[in-house]
Amino acid sequence: MFLNPYERMIARRYLWPGKGEGIIAVVVGFALTGVMLGVAALVVVMSVMNGFRAELFDKTTALNGHAVIQGYDGKLPDWRRIVDVAQKTPGVTSAVPLIEQPLMASAAGRVEGVLVRGMREPDIQGPQIGGKVVAGDIRQVVPGSGTVAIGARLAEQLGVGVGGDISLISPAGEASPFGTVPRIVSYRVAAVFEVGIYDYDNAFVVMPIADAQTLLMLGDAVGMVEVQTVDADRVEQILKPVAVAAKGVAEVRDWRQMNASLFEALQVERVTMFIVLSIIIVVAAFNILSSLIMLVRAKTRDIAILRTVGADRSSMVRIFVTVGLTIGALGTIGGLILAAIFLYYRQGVVNLVQLLTGQNLWDPSIRFLTELPSRTDPFEVVAVIVLTMVMSLLFTLYPALRAARTDPVQVLRYE
Repeated sequence: MFLNPYERMIARRYLWPGKGEGIIAVVVGFALTGVMLGVAALVVVMSVMNGFRAELFDKTTALNGHAVIQGYDGKLPDWRRIVDVAQKTPGVTSAVPLIEQPLMASAAGRVEGVLVRGMREPDIQGPQIGGKVVAGDIRQVVPGSGTVAIGARLAEQLGVGVGGDISLISPAGEASPFGTVPRIVSYRVAAVFEVGIYDYDNAFVVMPIADAQTLLMLGDAVGMVEVQTVDADRVEQILKPVAVAAKGVAEVRDWRQMNASLFEALQVERVTMFIVLSIIIVVAAFNILSSLIMLVRAKTRDIAILRTVGADRSSMVRIFVTVGLTIGALGTIGGLILAAIFLYYRQGVVNLVQLLTGQNLWDPSIRFLTELPSRTDPFEVVAVIVLTMVMSLLFTLYPALRAARTDPVQVLRYE
């Protein structure tokens, strides 16, 4: 909005009311603070929600891939051909054979449900597992060694550490006159890892794929082939040739199908939080409205004098709209700075609150991740800025038009 010199001077003067007008300054301060807190809250919450989704996506797809080619009845005998077809498919970056089977594990008199994952040796030592080791040596988990790697939470539940033994109980055993006898095989824990997702750290037992085949009596079969692609959003189109090749022996399931309820819930919560927190900005805009109405009432005589010396109605509108937009802009800038500071020190804030309250606010068994994530979307920040400025403009128009309609004759007739 373009102002001439005298309009800019008056707008600056009205932004900082003079002596005897302290109540107006207080109201303007509250309006600015309200905008600042509303913008900060909206940016922080949306960034944390984006961080949740990104962290969950990165960690779940790192362990489960963008898609899995899962054999019927949990067996995929022809897995080498499937892996070869997948690796030759444009857009596929990796195809990894896996075995996953829920079993029971016991150690030191404790029993827990576990998810046994059989992987090839290079995949075990890769960044998804090998890069998350917190104790022991993942290189000792090799075929025929009788060693495994387990999640950190599972190690706590079983009370076992590196060098300890765990027994895996498989219902797939040998037949006897009294029925099938479960197989119980003992393994030594060579490494403990923490991937950062509680459900995985609390259940995973990783072993070489050959040992898993022996334990589960699968022969040369695997359970599935995990696939990574160049674009997770186009995984269905990329894997169409693989789905055709696997028809009749396996089905292709992508990350949307495997985690549909989780990511849909996050998206609904994200939209809901944006709408709810936008109300804070609307309330802050009402504060701008009330402060400008008080300013117009306090400056009625000054407005009348300005009108008598030549100021037209449009000048009054521009002056008060500028005042309102300036409050909105300053509050927006302050809110963005406050949000940036909070997001930078977010984990420290969580730790401080936990220390002061004595409560564990970030229990990974409840919140799935082990720390507060954050990822700021520039487009959402722009949307917050636009929303704030539009609200500031709309709630400024009424007091600006009221100031423009001031009749100098009626105001100054008894002066």
